[in-house]
Order: sequence, then structure tokens, then C-alpha cells
Amino acid sequence: MRSTPEQYHEIMKNCKSLFAKKMVDYGSAWRILRLSSLTDQIFIKAQRIRGLQTNPDRKVDEGEASEFIGIINYSLMALIQIELGVSDTPDLDSEDALHHYEKQAAVVFELMMAKNHDYGEAWRDMRVSSLTDLILQKLMRVKQIEGNDGKTIVSEGIDANYQDIINYAVFALIHLKDFEK
Repeated sequence: MRSTPEQYHEIMKNCKSLFAKKMVDYGSAWRILRLSSLTDQIFIKAQRIRGLQTNPDRKVDEGEASEFIGIINYSLMALIQIELGVSDTPDLDSEDALHHYEKQAAVVFELMMAKNHDYGEAWRDMRVSSLTDLILQKLMRVKQIEGNDGKTIVSEGIDANYQDIINYAVFALIHLKDFEK
């Protein structure tokens, strides 16, 4: 079995490649999205995954993997928005956007490594459906925090929830990739 960091980086390389291609197609139009809009985009993708997991009848020819990749990329966009603030215009060129993407992805990777050490790779024994539910739970928390004007009393902030969402989605993709073999 390949190491978690190796598998993780492979998944993130694919996500970054798609992000870079979409930057060519659309530019940084996503920079105008408020955090709540990004949260809703991620929520839609997570709900679709849950629907795919519970309903065998599919009307759209896209599976779970593409939705998990979308969750990762939208979550990284959200972290960039937290860092830079929302813009009224698409103000990042591809190079700048990729720089911020890589910066946030590196922070999320370090968090994963620390938690993975402490939890002993427990995610490897989890089901993809459980990871989906955890993503949805984190999104509900983000919506609650957003409803509280971004304030928490004793809990982690919105950024920590997005970081966990990314890591859960990466773990799900690793599971799905292992399942394909």
C-alpha cells in the first residue's frame, strides 16, 4: 500500500490540474463569490454525492469522484477568499491564483499530517459514505457560524471546517481510487 502523503499528493495534483484548466476557461470569476455562496456550492456537491450513494438511479453521467474534486477546489477557493477577502472583480491571474491555491493546500496538508498521526490513519477504516456525512456535518457547522456573523464562542472557525472538508474529500477519493483497482 502506498503511503498517505503519496496518495494525498496524487489526488491534490489532479485537483490542482483541473483548477488550473478552469482558470484558463473562466479566469478568477469565482473571486466575486461571497463565502456563503461557496459554502452553498460545496453543499450542493455533497448532497449530490449523498444522493448518488443512496439512489442507484442516475440521470447525470458524473460520479462521486468529480463531485469530491469539486468540493476540494471550492473549499480551497473559500480559504483563499478568507485570506484575501471577496473581490468585486476577477482580480487574480492564473499564476497568482495558483500561488494562493498551493499556499492553502500546503496548510491543509500539514493539518492532515498532524491529525493523521494523532488518529493513526483511522480514515482508512472509514466508509466513503461516512466521509460524505462528515463533510455535510462540517457544512452545517459552517452555515451556523456564517449565521453567527463568523463568530464562535469555543469552536473552531470557518477556515478549520473547510480544511477538514478538504481532507475528508481527499480521503474519500483515495478510497474510491483504491476501489477502482
